Amino acid sequence: MKAIMVVGTTSHAGKSLITTAICRILSRRGWRVTPFKGQNMALNAYVTNTGGEMGYAQAVQAWAAGVTPWVEMNPILLKPQGDMTSQVIIKGKVAGKVSASDYYEQYFDIGWQAIQESLQQLSGEFDVIVCEGAGSPAEVNLKHRDLTNMRVARHLNAKTLLVVDIDRGGSFAHVVGTLQLLDPEERALIKGIVINKFRGQRSILEPGIKWLEEYTGIKVAGVIPWIELDFPAEDSLSLLERVSRKTQSELTIGVIRLPRISNFTDFDPLEAESSVTVKYIHPKQSLGHPDAVIIPGSKTSISDLKILQQTGMAKEIQDYVAAGGTVMGICGGFQMLGQSIVDPDGLEGEEGRFEGLGLLPLKTLITPQKIARQRQVTSNKPQAGLPVTGYEIHQGRSQIAEDKNISSLFDDPNLGVVDNEQLIWGTYLHGLFDNGPWRRSWLNNLRQQRGLKSLPTGIPNYREQRETLLDAVADIVGEHLDLTSVLS
Repeated sequence: MKAIMVVGTTSHAGKSLITTAICRILSRRGWRVTPFKGQNMALNAYVTNTGGEMGYAQAVQAWAAGVTPWVEMNPILLKPQGDMTSQVIIKGKVAGKVSASDYYEQYFDIGWQAIQESLQQLSGEFDVIVCEGAGSPAEVNLKHRDLTNMRVARHLNAKTLLVVDIDRGGSFAHVVGTLQLLDPEERALIKGIVINKFRGQRSILEPGIKWLEEYTGIKVAGVIPWIELDFPAEDSLSLLERVSRKTQSELTIGVIRLPRISNFTDFDPLEAESSVTVKYIHPKQSLGHPDAVIIPGSKTSISDLKILQQTGMAKEIQDYVAAGGTVMGICGGFQMLGQSIVDPDGLEGEEGRFEGLGLLPLKTLITPQKIARQRQVTSNKPQAGLPVTGYEIHQGRSQIAEDKNISSLFDDPNLGVVDNEQLIWGTYLHGLFDNGPWRRSWLNNLRQQRGLKSLPTGIPNYREQRETLLDAVADIVGEHLDLTSVLS
């Protein structure tokens, strides 16, 4: 099986984007391509057709390759819980909860076996595997237990690209230092250097490229320009860099940037709306006066709820609703909108009963069994009869009290509710805004409050826009990346 590995000199060098672009480029050339990341640590997750969890970034890469996401494309997913522990997902299912210090002792052998089995299965279905590393392959204190970078590259004898973020500065030192710290057999796998996020003039960089190639003996396979596209993020580090470039938007939607925020890819479709600005608001900041507030998903709802209460953000949200503002809670945010969250076994780290924001008549019990499944339902609000697809990932079960002031969002009453004024919304459904007609109907409610003309609702779902985005990324990267030495 032909294998390509993409590693980076640092975290956030652009490995996910480059891997995604290569998947689309090779797929266009007629290869049957699969992405692969042996171990991913992220809170942005996707649920496959079979109900397994995997990193959302690998799902995007699968879509770029034109194939259905499988959990074997990301056999190990670690979901940090904020108390120096992580939930361990192996081949889509929860395997346990473990501290960072104990993880490799307990899961290294199990994890490597899962990686090898997944690679074996993928090799029977695909022509090319495009692997993504994690962090840096040259962390000397971690190399002996690294499941994601050069161990996989050596196992596959993969031709490897080393990606460096030139925007950080010190890129030549990053490349040379990384190569120096690799073992000789690992270094021999590096077939190309990719300089990413370049903003300057290529002519000024040329002497550096010449020196780097002569010094390392490795070709600079590409200089990728800074890409001004809202590419789906792998982790919350990207939120620090997100700055809206819109100047003519008519609505502002504030998303609370919870410390353990998860699945904020839910809001990519909103960011793709030209009339909408999505603003991420830290709990210590003032809420301000957005047209709507969204409390997103959280890996540990109780901990993030307590942060909202301790910072005063909870009171700001309650006052905002009392003044007629619109608020939506998704998954963990939905649980926070209720009367209480009870964790009798301390599964999220602290056992007990915790008061919610009291905006919806529901009580949530945290249970050991996780719900992870795709859903297809029909909407009741804001417009009846719309088909809606999405997926659930949550560990709590919410009991919704009968209340004449609320109604079900969908034909499954357990999946979400809204009050009669359509100001307080809550749902367990991730990917809700991917549904174009439903998203536009919800936005039109906000627009009517502002006296704005309604937008047309007969639009395609976000996946079509995502396809256009993936094509654009592949076009830019393909123009500046020479894969000849890697594919030869």
